[in-house]
Amino acid sequence: MNGCAVLQVNLEGEDDMGKMVGVAGNVSAIVGMLLAFGAGLARVLGLYVVSGYTTMTLFQVGTGFMVLACLCKLETMQHR
Repeated sequence: MNGCAVLQVNLEGEDDMGKMVGVAGNVSAIVGMLLAFGAGLARVLGLYVVSGYTTMTLFQVGTGFMVLACLCKLETMQHR
């Protein structure tokens, strides 16, 4: 079996893709909330740099993950 046949088999199930987008949305939502909450908590505690990144950068990355989660959820709602 060559690589193209495996790729065709994996792309046939549209329901699997919808589940993957849903899982990606859930994971990115959790990661985004944890990053944003952690950055806010660090800022309140007086830390401006966490692991070499400024807290504002971590907050923006967390916000980006939450936006990605919203887009994934909208995509799954659109296909229902």
